[in-house]
Amino acid sequence: MDTEALKRSLLQKFQEVSADRLQKIQLGVLDLEKPTADQAADEVARELHTMKGEARMLGLAAIGQLAHAAEDLLRAEREGKTATEVATDLLLRACDTISDLLEDHSGAQGGTSASQEMCEALSAASGHAVPPIGGVKGASHTALPAIRPAAPPPPQNVMEVTAESVEPFQAAPPVAPPAPAAPPAPAAPPRAAKPEHEEHHAHKALADRSIRVNVEVLDSLGLLAGDLLVESARGRLRASQIESLLQRFSRLGDRFLKLAERLDVPNVLRNDLEHIEGDLHMLRDDAFRFVRTNGDGIEALHGNLAMMADHVAEARLVPLATVFDAFPRAVRDLSRAQGKEVDLVIENADLGVDRSMLNDVRDALVHLLRNGVDHGLETPEERRMLGKPNAGRLRIRVRVDGDMLSIEVDDDGRGMDPQKLREVAVRKRLLTEHQAAALSEREAIELVFRPGFSTREEITDISGRGVGMDVVKKKVESLGGSVGIVSRLGRGSTFTLRLPQSLALMKVLLVRLGDDVYGIPAADVVAVMRVKPDDRMEVFGTLAVKHRGKPIALVGLGPLLGVNGGNRFDKPPAVVVRHGDDHAALVVDGFVDEREVAVKPCGGEFLKGAAFIAGTAALEDGRIAVLLHVPDIMTEVRRMARPVTQGTSIKRLKVLLVDDSPIARATESALVKALGHSVDEAQDGEEGYLRAQSQPYDLILTDVQMPRLDGFSFTRRLKSTAGLARTPVIILSSLASPEDRRRGAEAGADAYLVKGELGVESLAQTIDRLT
Repeated sequence: MDTEALKRSLLQKFQEVSADRLQKIQLGVLDLEKPTADQAADEVARELHTMKGEARMLGLAAIGQLAHAAEDLLRAEREGKTATEVATDLLLRACDTISDLLEDHSGAQGGTSASQEMCEALSAASGHAVPPIGGVKGASHTALPAIRPAAPPPPQNVMEVTAESVEPFQAAPPVAPPAPAAPPAPAAPPRAAKPEHEEHHAHKALADRSIRVNVEVLDSLGLLAGDLLVESARGRLRASQIESLLQRFSRLGDRFLKLAERLDVPNVLRNDLEHIEGDLHMLRDDAFRFVRTNGDGIEALHGNLAMMADHVAEARLVPLATVFDAFPRAVRDLSRAQGKEVDLVIENADLGVDRSMLNDVRDALVHLLRNGVDHGLETPEERRMLGKPNAGRLRIRVRVDGDMLSIEVDDDGRGMDPQKLREVAVRKRLLTEHQAAALSEREAIELVFRPGFSTREEITDISGRGVGMDVVKKKVESLGGSVGIVSRLGRGSTFTLRLPQSLALMKVLLVRLGDDVYGIPAADVVAVMRVKPDDRMEVFGTLAVKHRGKPIALVGLGPLLGVNGGNRFDKPPAVVVRHGDDHAALVVDGFVDEREVAVKPCGGEFLKGAAFIAGTAALEDGRIAVLLHVPDIMTEVRRMARPVTQGTSIKRLKVLLVDDSPIARATESALVKALGHSVDEAQDGEEGYLRAQSQPYDLILTDVQMPRLDGFSFTRRLKSTAGLARTPVIILSSLASPEDRRRGAEAGADAYLVKGELGVESLAQTIDRLT
């Protein structure tokens, strides 16, 4: 490797490792306010000292200067010269500045106005002079010449895999740069620690046992492992077919020998006949020996491939600490901004989750933590009046439940008032008073998952927009998981997320509908049963069956999916599935097997985006199993099982649907017609505007991205035209960002629905609210 390539490699490695080191420093700084402050200060001092040395060796003088000033402040805090709260705030701000410098190479070399101001603030608080860029006077540093770094690979595309592949989620330390640490630096505060050379060798030994692997490589390995498992299953099938063929040959040989014994054969042919008989016996022995050894080999191969698939799946797991490490500071900043005191407790953060799920899990937990601080926990004054400690407790607890991961987020705050939630839903026109009064306590609490629902009257930077808890539910259910709530007024709330640990390989129960095979995730299956006529009952007009002493909805899976199959037996087989606290018995035509399959996304236009479908899996006989999405199925089952509210009447509306996609128009038109309304269609905004002027409509639904006149412009034109301004307009779009929703509201749209989340229930609720 040439010198420039070496410099570039070292700098890229420094950027990667420093990002991890900054996370450790921030966690240690937050612990300065806790009883374990001495141990935390030692850890922070070590990390700062190492970062300073590495930065100076690479010519990143500004980072070295900031790390040096931070060391001085840390020492001053330990000696009692600087208040802990002041030191904590400044050190956290210094971490933010260093993080910015890692992305700005020229700034990391010569400094920026922000880094210089940060150094001055650190030095003023510690009582030391501002250290010069380039090091302490008298220190000798051999810095690498300035180089422009190659862009570091995005962190989300890189995983660190340890040599112990059986338990890869035990996080190994970051790989240290090959260059040795710079020796000269002001003396760090005294501490009990290993000698520096021992620490270096221990760190190097651990670092040598881990490598960084691109996630795409692990994704490819996971798919390959799944395909190999299917191929080995096909090998087992072929082996059994070969055994069956050889048994037929053996039976044919036996028949031939018995026939030969009964025939009167001349002596001249008797010799040949005995030779043939001997050859047949040898052939049969060799055939059975082959069948036995081939079967043993196939079973061993299948076992090894299954073990390889398990190791690949484990290698894809990353510790949840990767996400959780950023939460303590975020909760601290949020609680301080609201004048609250919060103790964040995290349990079992070393458990692993599939890397592809990490971002969705993080987003869901961020919403839950913000909700806990903002809505759940009271102010210190309120807590004192209630006899609670000043500091509220917010806890994240992780545990493994079979193949599923359970994440609980609970607080000891004010809890939820079901009656208040009902009143908010009525005030925001999400429900009528009659509908709200009919809700059970559990259903009232689950209103927080409704899009647009918020108990905040004013909009703040944190809440009030009605976006948050619905995001949690959608993200978790998109992963095949579920969300549950338990809340006690005055005592707190607990949110439980139940997620699969891996999405690449999944254990499924294969069921049959007609000649087609469908897969149901085994984690969602409670039991299989035969539905006897005497077990059936009717509850509120809904067909049900008793399971473990409780009635649950009984639904034909075939009719639910709109395919062949259904109740064609006196005692039909059924699968009892669970989603959260809801159960249902799905009637099928038969069971195939339970096995581990490689999940692949739906291909083609027929299955992509189809309701109830989560993916596909190849089977050994060449068929494709369609994997079902249980959360979607249970939502439809709840809708079907919900009793019709008395006194309601269905109003038939005349609806104009504007969309340039023929497929989208056909799908959306079918949804509207399923609700009992009539539909006229237009291909773009111009045609839609002409139709709206020529005849009256009760409701207009429009896409956004269309030729000639897009949906936003179309809506603005409608709302500015006399006679059309009062017609409700719903925007249906695949654009789901807050900015797009804001543009829709500014254009005058009365509602904004995302196509990927569109269903009969959500559309019906929106239409009922607007009309």
